[in-house]
Amino acid sequence: MVKKKPCKRRILLKLSGEALSNDGCRGVDPQPLKAIAQEIAQVHKTGCQLAIVIGGGNIWRGLRDGGGVIDRVNSDSMGMLATVINAIALQSALEENGVPTRVQTSVNIYQMAEPFVRRRALRHLEKGRIVIFAGGTGNPYFTTDSAAALRASEINADVLLKATQVDGVYDCDPKKNPNAKRIKKITFKDAIARHLQFMDTAALAICLENKVPVQVFNLHKKGNIKRAVCGEDIGTLIY
Repeated sequence: MVKKKPCKRRILLKLSGEALSNDGCRGVDPQPLKAIAQEIAQVHKTGCQLAIVIGGGNIWRGLRDGGGVIDRVNSDSMGMLATVINAIALQSALEENGVPTRVQTSVNIYQMAEPFVRRRALRHLEKGRIVIFAGGTGNPYFTTDSAAALRASEINADVLLKATQVDGVYDCDPKKNPNAKRIKKITFKDAIARHLQFMDTAALAICLENKVPVQVFNLHKKGNIKRAVCGEDIGTLIY
């Protein structure tokens, strides 16, 4: 049996922090963490070079959790630390599946993870290690979507895969409107002009400028990460 090879050689996978929790609960739930790690381990076997950016919303949601008591800069800093917690959890789960993994952070936490160094990250990828980028961009006022777009551009990724809670990008919120229609393909310029809310404008602009296509798909359908990596027509393609 011939193993199906991925059509993309180097991939940046964006995961939300909520993917590691269950039913809207806070913290890291071992069950979804284990399931995601197993799916990623299957992707790793295809031979692609895989980097991951993970959010921190299961632990801290920025200004919303600050409640007007914690200012924006400090609140965003706390969110960056939340992504480091998630990255270390995901690293541990991947290594349980025999996948060599490194965590690189945009904030200096030398005892827990490597600092982000582009050339070192590329070397890890070339050696078959998964690299998890944590700490967002390292700056307040930027989302982890922007961090994903930035890192994808820096490592010359063939595609940015954004795993979400729904089947792709819709013309309006499918949770509020049952008649919402999924968009199969759309250009970055049209997505920005239509104010579609699947990624922030800064992230879309970075991908547009650096010619990194984005594929948005449902994380919760088993095998979808591998399907996206192998070039199957799922979700929405933004180009």
